[in-house]
Amino acid sequence: MARHGWESVGRRWRLAALLGGIAAALALLVGLPGGPPGGPPGTSAAPRGTVRASVGWGFTHTQFSADEGAPAATARVRGLLKADGGPAQDQAIMGWGADNPEPSPGHYDFAALDRRIAFVRASGGTPVITLCCAPDWMKGGKSGAEHTDWSRSALETAPDPGHYRDFADLAATVARRYPDVRHFLVWNEFKGFWDEAANRWDYEGYTDLYNLVYRALKRTGEDVLVGGPYLPMDSVAPTDPEASPRLRGDWGAMDQRVLDAFSYWNAHKAGADFTVVDGATYPDGGSPRPDEFTATDKLTAVSAWVRRQTHDLPLWWAEYYVEPGDAGWSEPHRVAVQATGLIALVRGGAGSGFYWNPEKRTGPTCPGCLWTPTDRADGGRPLPMYGLLSRFAAAFPPGTRYRAVPVDPAAGPGLRVLASDRTVLVVNTRDRPAVARVDGGRLTLRPYEVRWLDR
Repeated sequence: MARHGWESVGRRWRLAALLGGIAAALALLVGLPGGPPGGPPGTSAAPRGTVRASVGWGFTHTQFSADEGAPAATARVRGLLKADGGPAQDQAIMGWGADNPEPSPGHYDFAALDRRIAFVRASGGTPVITLCCAPDWMKGGKSGAEHTDWSRSALETAPDPGHYRDFADLAATVARRYPDVRHFLVWNEFKGFWDEAANRWDYEGYTDLYNLVYRALKRTGEDVLVGGPYLPMDSVAPTDPEASPRLRGDWGAMDQRVLDAFSYWNAHKAGADFTVVDGATYPDGGSPRPDEFTATDKLTAVSAWVRRQTHDLPLWWAEYYVEPGDAGWSEPHRVAVQATGLIALVRGGAGSGFYWNPEKRTGPTCPGCLWTPTDRADGGRPLPMYGLLSRFAAAFPPGTRYRAVPVDPAAGPGLRVLASDRTVLVVNTRDRPAVARVDGGRLTLRPYEVRWLDR
């Protein structure tokens, strides 16, 4: 699957994103086979209680984030997030800023993960943990932090079947360490589960791993919620031999092998509190590529399909991508397409989603980032994408009742609209001004303008 390779444009498996700070001098090694009995020192766990399966619209921490940097900049981001209600924040247990969590059997290094979870707590966010990736000794490598292989081939390798239970034990250790984390995603994009010989996903292997992890997590607490399969919902050109004959549209066609993998997991899973998928709006290869706004219709179609298969189980998009790596868009264009993608997710029935924040360590520009790099005291300032995401999360939280809004037909298909009882979001998808009546008022919109209206 070419899109999941190391050199994939616009995707997250870049070498810089996987060098997870392996300096042993900073490691916090915990030698308890069952893991520590509670959270890390200096933290307090929220009391357990009823937990909702949907967490709303948030973002994922990647290799560089605001847990490190100049104190003034990191404090600025913490304050920004807290003032905006603390959006949900996802962090992986290995890679993307986290070190090898169990360098050798029964010996743990949670220093980097502790720091990330502490940041989420301090910023008032709902913490979410992605249970990926696996320590080297679980997949044929050597034990010990000094031997951790951060290369693509290593990080994209799934645990050996003989170590599935060890990975499930690690997942349970993580859950016990962070008792205020209630939402867990099992693995990431089926990494390491592609069967080259059979030319399909090894969905049997993933489901075996998922079921062991699910049961191990449930034993740690009745309010721990678990979701999967975190499957990449790849689409292809309609003429592709792997194209689904049924799930298709102007945006392309779903890869039937993906649908087969989802159906197997759905039929054989031990249980799930919510469903997790991810994917890009643009097809994997094929020509011509649909225009960027039409392409977002895939998010609606796939979301609706998943909800039908799972009998309306709450749906999360762990990652969603609307911008090909070669797009070169302006920031208003980028924000307009992202807003249209979020509208498409809601229309399909999704209730939670995480923006993959492409944060940089340093530099004067950061296209698509949520805030400026935090390496300098004047960093950590909100960027346009943060404005969109924070406003969307506040306006359309889980449980929102969406309303139809009258739109002047003369505006044509160039406007995308989403409304609740209190808020209307209007997006001009054209590269030219638009004039239209929306919800009884006359609007003049700039090219690619995103407009918020109070009702």
